Parts: sequence; C-alpha cells; structure tokens
Amino acid sequence: MSERTFTEPDEHLNQEDVIAPESSNGESHLFAVRTTGGQEKVVLRLLETKKRSGELNVQSVLLVDNLKGYIVIEAEDPQIMFNAIQGIRHVKGQLRGELQYSEIENYLIKKSTVSELAVDGIVEIIGGPFKGMKATITRVDHEKEEATVILLDAPYQLPVTVDANYLKPSS
Repeated sequence: MSERTFTEPDEHLNQEDVIAPESSNGESHLFAVRTTGGQEKVVLRLLETKKRSGELNVQSVLLVDNLKGYIVIEAEDPQIMFNAIQGIRHVKGQLRGELQYSEIENYLIKKSTVSELAVDGIVEIIGGPFKGMKATITRVDHEKEEATVILLDAPYQLPVTVDANYLKPSS
C-alpha cells in the first residue's frame, strides 16, 4: 500500500485536503477516523500541524467529501494511527478494523464521464438547471468534457451543451 499516494486531486478531493505521504519501508493500512460533523478539515489541519512539527508518523491523511464525519489515515499499524489522533480536537473515535483500498478507491480516482457517453445515447441530467431531465446526445466533445444534448421532455428540440459530469448514461 505504501506505493500509493493520495496526492492526486480529483473531483471529490482538493490538493490542500491531503497531507503528503512519507516514504515508508513497512506495509501501510487505511483507518477511518470519526470526527465531529463538518469539522473534517479542522482535524486535517491539526494533523498537518502535528506532522510538520515531527510528532506525526503516518504516511498520509485523506479528506473525502463523500465521507462526511470521517477522515482516512494511512499508517503502518493501528497503534501509530491511534497515537496520531490522541489529543486532536473534534476526533470522536475510529472505526474498528481497517478500510480496504477498494472501499475508498472510487473517491480517489477521477473517472471521466465523457468516455462513457456516445452519440444517440440516452442520458439523465444529474446537475444544473436541467437536473432530472432525460436527453439524447447529439455530439460529444472529449477535450472540453461536454456533450450537446436534445432534451426529451422539452416541447421542441433545442440543443443544449452540458458538462459531461452532469450526465449519467440511462439504463
């Protein structure tokens, strides 16, 4: 696990929301730490301060938007993780056991929605002013990650260009 670094930003993760990993010879493990709701960034900043002062011996600390009330700590063993969170404000505890990489992988790797889109495909718009409407794709711009669609629910055919991240292929 130590070869994985969680410093690549994606749609859920900002670069400043990660404490850079340390190089380690040992095997690392992922642990979920429960925080006071809405205080995840505060806990991350406190851990970052502790790391800069040399008190923290973890590979990385990860803040994921979709995991409200939790941060993820990568450490060699549970004792190191436990020592890292001792005395940190807003830490409520930890989940028993370890997280598997596969459990958080989807939050770390940005999957391009535009690659799943095809002309004449039916999609549901999941964001923006047309949220909840279905549409047919007429053009896909892979570089801009946009698609031009015709709304199926509209009384007339009006081409609309929508960010590909707002589209979900309909099943």
